[in-house]
This record gives sequence, C-alpha cells and structure tokens, in this order.
Amino acid sequence: MEKKMTGIIFLLLIFLLTGCQEEPEQVAPEEQVLEQYETPEHRLEEFISLWNASDFSAMFEGYLDERSKDAYGTETFIDWQNQLHDQLEVKNVEVSYTAPEEDAVWDSELADFPVQIQMDTVIGTIEFDKTLTLLHETQGESEDWFVAWDPSFIVPELQKGDTVHVTTTDPLRGEIVDRNERPIAVNGTGYEIGVVPANFTKTEELALLLGVSPEFIDDKLNQSWVRPGHYVPIERITGNDPEQLERIFAIPGTVQKEVTMREYPYGASLSHISGFIGPITAEQLENREGQGYGPDDLIGREGLEEMLEDQLRGKQGGRIEIEKARQGGERITSVENEAAQGETIALTIDADLQKSTYDAMRYDAGTAAAVDPETGETLVLISKPGYDPNEFVMGVSGSRFRELANNPMEPMFNRFAANYEPGSTINPITAAIGLEAGTLDPAEGLTINGKTWQRHSSWAGYRVTRQHDDVPNPIDLNKALVYTDNIYFAQQAMEIGREGLVEGLTQFGFGEEIPFTLELTPSQISGNGVLGSEGQLADTSFGQGQMKTNILHLASMYEPLLTDGVMYKPTLFLDEEDQQVWKENLISADNAETIRNGLRDAIVHGHTQSANLNNIPIAGTSGMALERGQNNGYFVAYHAENQNFILAMMIEDLQDGQNSDYVAAAAAKVFQAAEQ
Repeated sequence: MEKKMTGIIFLLLIFLLTGCQEEPEQVAPEEQVLEQYETPEHRLEEFISLWNASDFSAMFEGYLDERSKDAYGTETFIDWQNQLHDQLEVKNVEVSYTAPEEDAVWDSELADFPVQIQMDTVIGTIEFDKTLTLLHETQGESEDWFVAWDPSFIVPELQKGDTVHVTTTDPLRGEIVDRNERPIAVNGTGYEIGVVPANFTKTEELALLLGVSPEFIDDKLNQSWVRPGHYVPIERITGNDPEQLERIFAIPGTVQKEVTMREYPYGASLSHISGFIGPITAEQLENREGQGYGPDDLIGREGLEEMLEDQLRGKQGGRIEIEKARQGGERITSVENEAAQGETIALTIDADLQKSTYDAMRYDAGTAAAVDPETGETLVLISKPGYDPNEFVMGVSGSRFRELANNPMEPMFNRFAANYEPGSTINPITAAIGLEAGTLDPAEGLTINGKTWQRHSSWAGYRVTRQHDDVPNPIDLNKALVYTDNIYFAQQAMEIGREGLVEGLTQFGFGEEIPFTLELTPSQISGNGVLGSEGQLADTSFGQGQMKTNILHLASMYEPLLTDGVMYKPTLFLDEEDQQVWKENLISADNAETIRNGLRDAIVHGHTQSANLNNIPIAGTSGMALERGQNNGYFVAYHAENQNFILAMMIEDLQDGQNSDYVAAAAAKVFQAAEQ
C-alpha cells in the first residue's frame, strides 16, 4: 500500500512540474502553394512550334479548345489541312507572334495575340496576319489555355466546306546579254502546235515533222478530257524553220499558237557559255521538289542557263481562289501573287568579237580566249565546234543526241575548260622568270649550232630540237623570241634551275585553281608539280613535257607584259569588280618592255607572216605541241598600239603543210574584224 501511494505522489509531482512550464509557441504550417497553370504566352509558343513543324495531330490533341475540336474535328483540322498543304505545295512555314508588353496582365479567361503567318507555296511566298485567341478552360482533368482555331489560319477567307482552286503564272525567264546588251539567251517567239481531233487524221505525217512518234500524238489525243471539238496541244517548236511551219500548218486539223520560247541568236559560237534550257529531267525534278517545278517544265540544262537557274527563272506567281460553300459557289480571291521576272545577266563577253573569233577558226576544232589586259574582263571564250542550243529547247531526239555525242570532233566537249600543252607560247613567261631572277641577260648572245642540243651525254637519247637552225649567231633574247628558239630557252632554264622555274611558274598561277566563275582545269607545271630531271626542265621551258595550260589562263599570263607586272583575275559578269589583282610584281617595267619589243619583232621578222598586217601592228608569238598524237598550233597576240585585248588561240590537229602560221592567219582575221 505504501509503495502504491509513493508512485501516485510521484506522478502528481511530474504533472505539476509540467504544468508550470511555458506553453511552446505554435508554428503555423507552411502555406501550400497551388500549382500555377501555364501562361497563355507559353502555350502559344508551344503551339506555334508545332505549327511551324506542321504537326497537326499534336496541335489538335493538346492545344485546340473544345469548341474548335467539335466544330472541325480531325477531318478538317488534320486531314483537310494536310491535303491543302499538298495542293498548295506548302514549304517553310514560319509563324511568329507579336510579344506582349513585359507588364501585361492577362484576362483570366481569354488572351489575344497578333500572329504573322508566312509560307512558300506553288504561287510563291504568301504572308498574312491574324489574331489568335487562347481560352482558359478545363478539358478532362486538365485546366489550361487552349487555342480557338478556324480554317482561315490556313489561307485567308477559308471556311469549312469551301473548295480551294489554284492558278499558277509562270515568270518570264531572265535573259543573258553581252557587254553591249546584245542578246545571248533571250525570250523569243515559238509556236505551240495542237490539233482539233474532229478534223485531224494525219498522225504519222505530223509526227515526222515534229520529230516525235505517232504513239506520242495518240497518247495526247487519248487523254480523258479530250473531246472531238477540243483543241489538244501536242508539241512546241521554234520559228527558225519557215518551211517546216508551212508544211505543218497545211495539215488539216492543226492549230498554231504563238508562245514565248528561248532563243540563242549566236548559236554554236556561244553554246558552251550559254548552255541551254530543256525539259526537266527526273533527277532535276526530284532535287527541286517543292520549288514549283512540274514534269512538263523547262529548266537550265547546261552552261550559264543551268548555273544561274535560280536567278534566271524568277519567281512563280498565281492566285488562290476559294469557292464559297455558303455563298452558292461564289469564287473569291484569297491570295494573289504577281510572277517576278528573272534577272537579266550581263556578261563581259563581246558577242560580236566572240562570233568573229569562232568564224575565223573555220571548220577546225580548238579553243580561244581574249581578255582585256587593263581590267581582267573576259571578252572571248570559245570551244569549237559548238552545238546549236536552239535544238535543245524543246528536247532533242535521242538519235540527234547520239549523232552529236558520236561526232569525232566532239561538239559537246568544252575545250575552254580543259588544259593543253602550250608549246612555245610559254617562252615569254620563261623569259620573264629568267629576267626577274637575274639569270637571263637579254643582250647576251648565245652561240647555238645545229638543229638539236643536249647539255651532256647523260641525257642519253634526249635532245632539244629547234625549228630554225639558219639564224646567225649569237642568239639573244630578241632573236629567240622572233624565231621561237627552243634551244635558247632550254639553256636559259638550266641557268634558272628546276626550283627557280617551278617557283616562277607558280607565281604566274600554275598549280592553283583559276579564280573564274566557270570551272576551269588548272594549268600544271607537271603531273606532280615538280621537275624531276634536266630533260623535264628543258621541255617545260618551251611549253612541252608535262606542262599544260588552260586557254583563258594563257591569255591572262600575257597581261603582266602590258601592265608592268600585274595579272588580274578573269571576270565573266559585267557587274563584277574590275582589276581584281590575282598576281602582282611578276615583271618590272623595263623587262616587260624588252619582251614586248621581242613579241612585236616576232611578227614583223618571224615565221608567222600571216599576222604581219599593214594596218594593224600585231605583237605576239606562236607555238606547236604534239599532244595525244596530233599537232596543235597556238598563237597569242595583241594590238601593239591599242592594247584592247589579248587573244590566245589553239587549233587542234594541224595537217601536213599547216603550222603555227595557219593559226596566226585565223587570229589576224579576228584583229581585222575588231577594227571594223
């Protein structure tokens, strides 16, 4: 009992002590922060991101408000929108919005945003502005901002149930002209030949005249829409053959319509520069998917027509019309774009000088180039023979193409883009290198005897041969230039040395890309850029061995002789900057004058007397090179007083009795034509 009372008293004491202590301060529980919903702007950004990616499914499922979903459903928002994107060839959708002020206060139920919509379509780029509304609503268990949408966000004025019609307008192709605005590739007049089936029976006769198969015409006439009285277009032809047109139009049931058609007035002479347009290939159509091209379109196929396709083509235009379901089928214009004409491209080429040069080369194969030594502008650039670009405009037949491809003179091969052994036309460059190196004294005469020479017996069977061994000694630089003395230049190369000649030629642009608009094969010193032996050093000094030059580069290499050391980058477009320095300090004024004097004497006293004209003081030099089993003849020259252009010409495969004077005679005709 006593123990029990003790325990009770102990518990009472504990209770009393506890009650005397201060009651601890109550700490309020932390306030629970409710989850914030996305701001309307953030939701808009997400929606626009999906819109730019054309992810219509994600836009519909996660962002459309209930009213829009009910009103349009996936059939309109997803399926119809995808169908219209295909019909309009929509690409590069760019939707943006005007950002609100930083301190903008949002309505709790509604938020409006100005949006800007831009996209590329079959009629060009279309742009329009709209106001996009976001509504704050609950969908299922989600409470957020959702987009109120209608079809006018696809194209203006579009409503559910409407029908969209597209009409395209082709741009007028830009033209290519020469430095004097003479036409090189222009829009002329041709004819679309069609028939009215009810009056037409002579399929085979028309097929023969048009260069197509009878089956081709039958396929046109058997299209599902054709009716007996309908006009059915068959083929387009140029107006260059009046006799052909007369025979076609004499066939009962044929109809002619004038159409714009590409023309190349200078024909073959400029063919490898202009190129041509022709029916688009399957590969080109695939590569340009989404750019408004169709399987029946024409496109640049070669030359500048292909290279400048984007600038020349212009921008397609057209009209998007909406057939309004709610207005009884009334049509309204939603968007209309005018077609933008392609650019006019002016070249530095002098088309008349080009044709004069082409014609001067007669029926021979070869290449030529002319440059303005004061500007670097390319005045002439020829590959002969060329082809007639007008043949290709509407598509050349397979048999005709095979005929061109198998022609032994290779009219489709671009010679001005290739390189060839230059022969003795490189002698002035070798002289310039020796003069600047101080190894060549122009007044010092060398004693050279005989037709051939070798430095020492270790050359074995190799000997240097010169054309003229009747020139009296001593042979100085002037005589060497006059008579293109290979032995003289080979001996000077020994003094320059292998490394010295390589270095000098490198300074003249050998072994590097030619800075020109069109791709040209670079000039080379040798196959590997070095000279491996004294024999190769000798050959290179007079433009043989493994040396090769591009014809345009060869003409440019003579510029320093007229500009006292500067060689300009060759240009092709008239709006390019003139006098772009490619190389400089190549030769001093005194040394340049020395070589110029030798080049003038070479015409007056040398073996190219066909260029020694009474009224035109031509200066220059010639060369011969045996390459791929044929003798190629060269001539490089300029007017000694009016140095308007430097002409470099090469004629392939000179026959027995022909030599470099044959080429000089052709070049002389060019200078005569330029004076007229």
